[in-house]
Order: sequence, then C-alpha cells, then structure tokens
Amino acid sequence: MEKSQEKVQRKPIRLIAAVCNNMGLGKDGTLPWNLPSEFKYFLDTIARVSRPGNMNLLVWGRLCWQSHPEHTFPMANALHVVLSKTLSSVPDHAHFLCQDLESAVRLATEPPLADIIETIWIIGGTQVYEDALKHPWSDLIYLTDVMADFDCDVFFPEFDRELFKLQDTFPDVPSEIQEENGIKFKCQVFKRATAEPL
Repeated sequence: MEKSQEKVQRKPIRLIAAVCNNMGLGKDGTLPWNLPSEFKYFLDTIARVSRPGNMNLLVWGRLCWQSHPEHTFPMANALHVVLSKTLSSVPDHAHFLCQDLESAVRLATEPPLADIIETIWIIGGTQVYEDALKHPWSDLIYLTDVMADFDCDVFFPEFDRELFKLQDTFPDVPSEIQEENGIKFKCQVFKRATAEPL
C-alpha cells in the first residue's frame, strides 16, 4: 500500500486570491481595492504552519511578484519561488527561480525542502492559478469575494464549482460578511470534492 511514499512527499497545493464581482484580481499591477484587514487575513493564512521551523512554499508568477509591495517582505514562515522563463537570476527577496509550476512542486517534495515544507501556496497570477487548478494535489481555493465592481485587467480563471465546492464554514476563516472602507467582502473556501488517491 505504501508504493509512492519513499519517492515524493506529497504536499497540498492551495490557491489564494481576492476577486471582485467579475472575478477581477487587479489592474495595472495593483489591487484596485484597499482592504487592510483582508490583506492581513491573506498574510496570516499563508504563514500558518503546524510546528515551529516548518515553512510554506509560496509560488508567484513573475509579474505578480514584481507588482507585490516590497514592504511586505520578509513574510513569516515563507520560502518564495518565482516562475519565469525569461529571468536568469533569482529576484530580490525570493529564494528560488523555476520555469514552471511542476518544477516548483518538485522543489517542495524532494530533499532538502521536503521535510520542512507543509503547504504549497499559489499566489498568482492567472496562468499560475490555471496550472494549479489542473494539478491533482490542489485541494483548497481560498477566494475572498470582494462584493463590488472594479475595473480589472487580470482575472481569476473559471473553475469547476462541482469539483471545488464552497464550504459553509472552514477553520480559521471568518464566515461573516465584513466591511472596510465602504467595501463589503466575504472570505470563502472551496474544497475539492474528491481527493486524488496517493
């Protein structure tokens, strides 16, 4: 029964994003809304590990990485991998450079990182989310619903809402509608209905 245990240490792949009514993620490399408490929830969620010394691997597309505000680094319990086919060296504040998602996943499942990485978090952008949604290890989508209309030029991809089902409640996720700066939002989690067998 333990056929695959010795080779790779399987890790959960989780997507996290905030989207407005049209599934928009941002415009011109910035967030079109100002929701500090939602951003704190994002940081707290991706920093959560089960024991001291463990880390999460955060996977960023190049443009998403370059548009992220520098003052948020370093992030707690995080190792960063930037995906790019054009960069030749690891960007400032990042730890690794990979060409594609599969390479980043392999990084987390093989020595020396396999014993300390708990979760692979997908931070964006659109193409990275699309690739992650197709990966059999993706089990959760943390998708904050920003309940307003904003002009966006990048979008969260459509996904199968029969495969990923919205949860009524979820541990460590506030279930009530919140409001900040006149904008209502709700933190949501979609869970894969059928987990792929190991």
